[in-house]
Amino acid sequence: MLLEHLKKLFQSASDDKSSTMSLELVFAALLIEVAKADFDFDESERLRLMALLQERFGLSDEDSLSIIEQAEKRVDDSTSLYEFTREINEQFDPEEKIALLESMWRMAFADGELDKYEEHLIRRVADLLYVPHSRFMTAKHAAR
Repeated sequence: MLLEHLKKLFQSASDDKSSTMSLELVFAALLIEVAKADFDFDESERLRLMALLQERFGLSDEDSLSIIEQAEKRVDDSTSLYEFTREINEQFDPEEKIALLESMWRMAFADGELDKYEEHLIRRVADLLYVPHSRFMTAKHAAR
């Protein structure tokens, strides 16, 4: 009985967490993961993130800052990329996934350097999104 109660409790907590993530939040979280991959989330990357959110979702400065703040908390609390990529797989078509990867590449290039950890992270996300390697590379070149 106690075991069943605990299962329900953890399931409802898990359901609540995933159901409250908007696409804007997931998008921002993945870009923050890229920005933090080289252990330096600087002002140029923060500004790029804000611009990418506004470009993709038409958000105001205030809404963008709010999403970024929420996404940073989600990234800090997350244990894997799966919680973010699951949402993308459920809601994005293949072309939207490529657009996301392009944005991730643009984020990686924001500080003028492509770090090996940033590239590795984007490759992992592409794999989790079932994006073929050729499309992964196309997105990289388009972002450059």
